[in-house]
Amino acid sequence: MQQQPTLAAVDLGSNSFRLQIARVENDQLYMLDGLREPVRLAAGLTQDKRLDREAQQRALACLQRFGERLRGLPREAVRAVGTNSLRVAKNAAEFLRPAEAALGFPIEVIAGREEARLIYLGVAQGLPHSDDRRMVMDIGGGSTEFIIGSSLEPRKLESLYMGCVSYSLRYFPGGELSKSNLKQAELAARNELQTIAVEFSRGNWNVALGSSGSARMLCDIVEMSGYSGGGITRDGLEQLRAQLLKAGNVRRLDLPGLKPDRVPVLPGGFAIMYAAFCELGIEQMQPALGALREGVLYDLLGRFHRHDMRDATAQQFMRRYHVDTRQAARVARMADQLAGQFLGGQADEETLQLLRWVASLHEIGISVAHSGYHKHTAYILKNADMPGFSKKEQERLSLLALAHRGSLDKMRGLLHSPQDISLAMALRLAALFYRNRSNIAPPAMQARFSGAKFQLALDPGWLAQNPLTETALQEEIKQWKELGVNLQVGERETQIVF
Repeated sequence: MQQQPTLAAVDLGSNSFRLQIARVENDQLYMLDGLREPVRLAAGLTQDKRLDREAQQRALACLQRFGERLRGLPREAVRAVGTNSLRVAKNAAEFLRPAEAALGFPIEVIAGREEARLIYLGVAQGLPHSDDRRMVMDIGGGSTEFIIGSSLEPRKLESLYMGCVSYSLRYFPGGELSKSNLKQAELAARNELQTIAVEFSRGNWNVALGSSGSARMLCDIVEMSGYSGGGITRDGLEQLRAQLLKAGNVRRLDLPGLKPDRVPVLPGGFAIMYAAFCELGIEQMQPALGALREGVLYDLLGRFHRHDMRDATAQQFMRRYHVDTRQAARVARMADQLAGQFLGGQADEETLQLLRWVASLHEIGISVAHSGYHKHTAYILKNADMPGFSKKEQERLSLLALAHRGSLDKMRGLLHSPQDISLAMALRLAALFYRNRSNIAPPAMQARFSGAKFQLALDPGWLAQNPLTETALQEEIKQWKELGVNLQVGERETQIVF
């Protein structure tokens, strides 16, 4: 992947949408420009978990403005990620189509723990090197992430379904503040926190850091009000809590450091922060400069320098599931060659790299059961936490793994684009030719995709000398025919066609 002089990250958060643009100098990023708009996507989630029309319109208008700022940047220089609201919205897929058109770039919906990993990366890059164990807390609009790490390495990652927008709407309707609803919100947050308290409580880390707008807002308020001499403290939060109850409604608050656009989400953000201090034993928390968008930028930079987290994840999965690495390498090598020939000039590096990953991981399901192992592989790839991969990438890996063996009837309506069909064909043929799991030389092949035809020419006489493979290819003819595909196998100018 060619290095880009300018990189951009778009964070489609549940409270705010953010755009960050940076200049690349060697291994360093220098921030050039940033935009933020309080879209409040989480406020548009209906009771049945669908994004309402108003929230979608706010989001699309914002993305159009961001798209104008990004105009002219190549696709590989921009990464846009969606977080909790897009994870839970049932109509997220419908919204993403116009959203990507408005922005002009693909949008990835990332899992909660992947969000946590990127947050930590963004925070750690802005801190001096230290071996201290850091606990980072990031209160978003719809979820709150917790990470323990040291230096640039996250060790523990968690994402809890509570956020400043969702809690403000649920427990403080109309901005009303009372002892009763504040206590309810705090108890609800503490109940969520109990699931991680053993691993994230005081004693597991040396310093606590708060990223995102809620932490910085609370820090500004307690410091500028004189409730704290530095950072967010337990005593400072107690004094702020008294002020909230005294005001009775967020509209009557007059607090230094409280910006107008943060007023509606203050009660929910405060309740979550206060509960974390109580439940995890936090006494002091310093605000962090970095956050998700910086983490996305540094992760994107790593891909240009061949420090792609997805490579590390694939290697980790191969070790975890005891993959036969030699077999995986054989299949990956042949699948890569076939797909490159099928796709020709349309075989971009990103697509071929996705095929290499699934070829490396296509047998991880054997660790569950050999019978139907491709189904177990597909399930794991779709549902496991895979640092670096977006949900869309995991779904594509899962689809190709499911297609690589067995009946093709299960793929009806799933393989749509010529590109995905080419990848599935390449992986399926590679697994077929290396079914004996040995290093025997495969036949020389010429593969081509033209119009509606995939063509494969083999060395003369090879099929006659390998009757088992010929039988397997005949079975392929039947499998593709079930999908309405005409498949013919032969030598030299004879073709595989569908």
